[in-house]
Amino acid sequence: MTSQQPISVNTVHPEIAEIPGAMITSYAAKALAVLRIAAGFLFLWAFLDKTFGLHYSTPSAKAWIHGGSPTKGFLKGVAVGPFQSAFHSIAGNPVTDWLFMLGLLGIGTAMIAGVAVRVAAASGVLMVAFMWLATYPLAQHTSAGAATSSTNPFVDEHVMDALVLIVLALTYAGTTWGLGRMWARLPFVTRHRWAL
Repeated sequence: MTSQQPISVNTVHPEIAEIPGAMITSYAAKALAVLRIAAGFLFLWAFLDKTFGLHYSTPSAKAWIHGGSPTKGFLKGVAVGPFQSAFHSIAGNPVTDWLFMLGLLGIGTAMIAGVAVRVAAASGVLMVAFMWLATYPLAQHTSAGAATSSTNPFVDEHVMDALVLIVLALTYAGTTWGLGRMWARLPFVTRHRWAL
């Protein structure tokens, strides 16, 4: 079989039912793998930059390892939407910081490795949903009356990130250039398919 020929879906993963006419090309499987790795790196890079202050979004002085809070600046700056006070109240809280950073690390690592892609994707969708609420692109003006930077009230980068994660979870993207096949054979995962 050459790399240009379509691959039957059920050869990619044992859980997939035979669907007449359903197939995926090897190019599509590789494109999903690239998308999965890129999505994972998006989360992992945010973790690394906030932890070590790599001078992209986080200066060294505000790095987590130097006592900075990875959530304080963003959440204290929330100036739109119905949940402003809730976000302000959890900004800089050590529990919030740890949950956020462990989420970034876990989602990024799982996506890059191609393991627990469903769990990572669900966690990632939840995380970007909270970020969407914090930026609240439906608003055209902040609570102080200034114009927001929202350019589209319906589809922004948070919605696109969530859609990418959903596609990756539903297409077994961890099986190409990842450890997804090996992960799927673990006894715990064979008993609990949600952990794929």
